[in-house]
Amino acid sequence: MFQQLGVIGCGLMGGSFALAMKKAGLVRRVVGYSKSPSTTELAKKLGVIDVAAESALQAVSGSDIVLIAVPVSATESTLKAIRHLVNPGVLFMDVGSTKCDVIEASRRALGERAASFVPCHPIAGKESGGVQHAEATLYEGRQVILTPQPFTNQVLVQRATDVWSALGATVLKMRPHNHDAAFAAVSHLPHLLAFAYFQAIAEQPAARDYLSLAGPGFRDFTRIAAGEPAVWRDILLANKHEVLAQSKRFRTMLDQLEALIEAGDAAALEAALRPIAEGREAWGNSLPAVPPGRPAGK
Repeated sequence: MFQQLGVIGCGLMGGSFALAMKKAGLVRRVVGYSKSPSTTELAKKLGVIDVAAESALQAVSGSDIVLIAVPVSATESTLKAIRHLVNPGVLFMDVGSTKCDVIEASRRALGERAASFVPCHPIAGKESGGVQHAEATLYEGRQVILTPQPFTNQVLVQRATDVWSALGATVLKMRPHNHDAAFAAVSHLPHLLAFAYFQAIAEQPAARDYLSLAGPGFRDFTRIAAGEPAVWRDILLANKHEVLAQSKRFRTMLDQLEALIEAGDAAALEAALRPIAEGREAWGNSLPAVPPGRPAGK
């Protein structure tokens, strides 16, 4: 058991981690800090944290495990603010959706102390952010990706693995570049497409009429366009090279399908669509069931 969890960023992810740690009986006390004092106070009122800290450094003081749940663009400034309390033996983790930039930020901010920082990415989330939507079961049955570096303290890597496993998650390890390339393909580009697709319809003169006719397929496709814009701004910019590479691949495939439609070649169009449909069905059948009422994650 940990004596004290310090949470920097008492939103959905940080709040859910705190609740999960409490539910699992892994921590005696939770101290939380958010940039907005009202968020920290709400977290305390809801029982997510036990003590509201006035600074990130205060949240770290006395903690033997720290979760940094801030936008990826704020990682470096956050680590600089707590640098003097990043001590060996204390487990520091993040929840950022990009890893190469986060790791570089940790090296710049912490120097040799970066050995205590274990980069993490829980594949979990909701469209609705904020601590009021935090839940103790958010990480159950989900994957958590760790991207430790050669200099990362291996004892802390194992401790991070044990913590996430105890919360019901499946823990995987990846190289940071491989992580960012993979999630550009399966998460970051889909969000970009959903934003663009919804707005392309919303800008049309008949948008209200079109949207009134939209069914479950449209809702499923555009669900992630309701994500927090500031969060996705940071992710798309932090991983821009991989996102743009995936976007080019998508454009190439779209161009090919559009050419078949333009040509009116029904046989060729069906021949192109069939293996895609079969591949998607096979992939879908191989997936574990998602808990009822919960989106599939980021």
